[in-house]
Amino acid sequence: MTKGNIRILDGVDLVVEPGTFLALIGPSGAGKSTLLGLLAGLEAPDEGVVEKDGVPVTRPGHAAYMPQTDFLLPWRSVVANVSLGLEATGTSRRSARKQALAALERFGLEEFALVPPAALSGGMRSRVALLRTALLGRDTLLLDEPFGALDALTRRHLQGWLLGVAGDLDATIVLVTHDVDEALLLADRVVVLTRRPARVALDLPVDLPRPRAMEMETTREFARLKERLLEALGVSAP
Repeated sequence: MTKGNIRILDGVDLVVEPGTFLALIGPSGAGKSTLLGLLAGLEAPDEGVVEKDGVPVTRPGHAAYMPQTDFLLPWRSVVANVSLGLEATGTSRRSARKQALAALERFGLEEFALVPPAALSGGMRSRVALLRTALLGRDTLLLDEPFGALDALTRRHLQGWLLGVAGDLDATIVLVTHDVDEALLLADRVVVLTRRPARVALDLPVDLPRPRAMEMETTREFARLKERLLEALGVSAP
């Protein structure tokens, strides 16, 4: 994949099994967001092909995509923001709001349904944006550093929340992150990309048992997996 005269991706070959959670990690500028845009159908590859279930991806719509910015509309309430994607796809406002309310209750956000985004913390905004993405009902979720702009403590809370609800989302999930611990805690598999032009440096199965818990980060197996990721990233383990 080349943009202008800059080669971004170089022979990245990945297969993501349905229902699995894949994390993409690599140096800044390595092309992780570009790869996610290709998977989403927002960009077209100049070489190779992106396929879903054997069918080439030529346009957006097959997957639900959450960018780095939450893009919550300040004049709409939380429930109205969560229902926005459904409304944009042609669902009636009444039906979309009904589904959004049910989803808010399912994920413990019902008390915030009628408040504006300005009244929410950064972590709550990220939860609302993720729920809006999931409510589209796609069987693939593409998440581009959804917690990247949050402080460390809020990020930890959101990681724990996503860990708890990932099974209920009932989707294949591809997560772009810079956080090695986050990748190992959440994913079934972590793919490490090299510096640009990006290639796959390591494709690591995360054989930690599920259900996962934050306490696993202190285990010997977690430390072993983390060491392999850091080595692939060219970073010395602490």
